[in-house]
Amino acid sequence: MSHHEPCSPGAADSTVLGRRDFLGLAGATAAALSLPATARAAASGAVRVGFISPLTGPLAGFGQTDPFIVDLVRRKTAGRLRSGAGSHALEILTRDTQSDPARASQLAKELINEHGVDLMLATSTPEVVNPVADACEAAGVPCLSTVDPWESWYFGRGAKPGQPSPFKWTYHFSFGVAQFARMYLSIWGLLPTNKVVGALYPNDADGNALREHLVPELVKAGYKVVDPGAYQDGTTNFSAQIQKFRAEGVQILTGAPLPNDFAVFLRQSAQQGLARQLRIVTPAKVGLFPSDVQALGGLGHGITTGAYWSPAFPYVSPSTGIGGQALADAYEKASGKQWTQQLGGSLSLFDVGLAALARSGAPKDRHAVVKAIRELDVVSVVGPVNFRAGPVPNVATTPLIGAQWRAAPSGSRFPLQYLTVEHADDPKVRIQTRLRRYHV
Repeated sequence: MSHHEPCSPGAADSTVLGRRDFLGLAGATAAALSLPATARAAASGAVRVGFISPLTGPLAGFGQTDPFIVDLVRRKTAGRLRSGAGSHALEILTRDTQSDPARASQLAKELINEHGVDLMLATSTPEVVNPVADACEAAGVPCLSTVDPWESWYFGRGAKPGQPSPFKWTYHFSFGVAQFARMYLSIWGLLPTNKVVGALYPNDADGNALREHLVPELVKAGYKVVDPGAYQDGTTNFSAQIQKFRAEGVQILTGAPLPNDFAVFLRQSAQQGLARQLRIVTPAKVGLFPSDVQALGGLGHGITTGAYWSPAFPYVSPSTGIGGQALADAYEKASGKQWTQQLGGSLSLFDVGLAALARSGAPKDRHAVVKAIRELDVVSVVGPVNFRAGPVPNVATTPLIGAQWRAAPSGSRFPLQYLTVEHADDPKVRIQTRLRRYHV
């Protein structure tokens, strides 16, 4: 596919501007610059894509690989987008939420009102994704998002079970309760336990969604769930929760704590005797990245989490032509840092977003773009994304694969390795090792 446009008739001719021509051109330029940014963007013909994620703050682990992914997409597309019979300049405008939901909303409005984006992309937790989606819904701008349990996105923004979707402009693809349940039950079935699960759910969008929708699935599967109640993000004393888990004989730990909160909980668990009682530790929102686990020291070894991407995934990114181990290797070579699963999460957002713009046939027509998203069925770097299949309007699901953190073999480049242990949610993903008991 060529990224070069043919020259317009006479474009190759050498032309000298006269004074009148020059003044006319200068006047036109000044007039164009006096237009609002949205009008200038429309006049330029460039397709503008906003990309909002947390590069700094408590959620910075999610954003660590994003500059690499954005640079990769820019290089591989050469700044061009083909859609229908035409080709357009492609601009990607990135913003850092600093892990602040209010800032996420403000940045989305800025990209909409001052830069005239044609499509918004947002990734990584409800604290980023939900306020961005709300701003786009209010403004009538197409938005795609990922890496936020879909129930947190859908019901957390006001949709009601069994009722029509209240959303027209915003679409989301991610794992959800069904994916968590399959992954958890598959992991937990790999070792003998008493089937008593401690649930550490905070009072936030993720915690409330998983408590309401996931816990009944665990109970239905024969597990006893010990839930000491919602706690506030930023809690510094988990003694009450630990005491209850010890008294109830909890051998499996799950929950959706923020990384800093989980580090506090796990250290206190080791001090108060709970850690030795645990056989399997599977948090939902922490232990996703090497930095999370390294911060826990030896307490992090043996943690299991859901991988929404890893080099064991067999899929290739349609927007860049890279995937699997090649993607991880390219990142490590470019950054000197260990790969993280967010490589696939963020790249899949561009896979799906650029596919929608291309298939719309008119990427600057918001209605055409939304129609293309609604009908989209594409294989991204994390696997198939099919909005026609549901499970509810505006949502497509992607797999979660159980993986375990281990100390890397002596002489390895990085101290940890993250290996898949089950693949109930997508048998095409390769299993890399057998599950070991969590041991302190």
